[in-house]
Amino acid sequence: MALTPTQRKHLEARLLEERTRVADALARYDSETRDTLQEQSGDLSAFPVHMADQGTDTADQELDAVNAARETAELAEIDAALERLYKTPEQYGRCERSGKPIPFERLDLVPWARTCD
Repeated sequence: MALTPTQRKHLEARLLEERTRVADALARYDSETRDTLQEQSGDLSAFPVHMADQGTDTADQELDAVNAARETAELAEIDAALERLYKTPEQYGRCERSGKPIPFERLDLVPWARTCD
């Protein structure tokens, strides 16, 4: 069953809401990374006193990098879904494998979904 205009509007709002959330998260990661680099390069007292502290700092930075990469990929998916919704609305909400409609319940949870499963 094709999406109703009300469902499309709801999903558009969900996509825009998720886009804002992801963009804000990426901005936070960027800001935290810049702050960390500034601390490390600008002040010798910022260097960890203990090797375990240095390991924790490195692990935190790596985790932030992984999260930022995941969020960047999610942002690309959201942007692609918005493009489908605006440019080819008849394709938005259709499974790319089977061509069947993606259930509204699935789209409500993951509005950038491309497949039924």
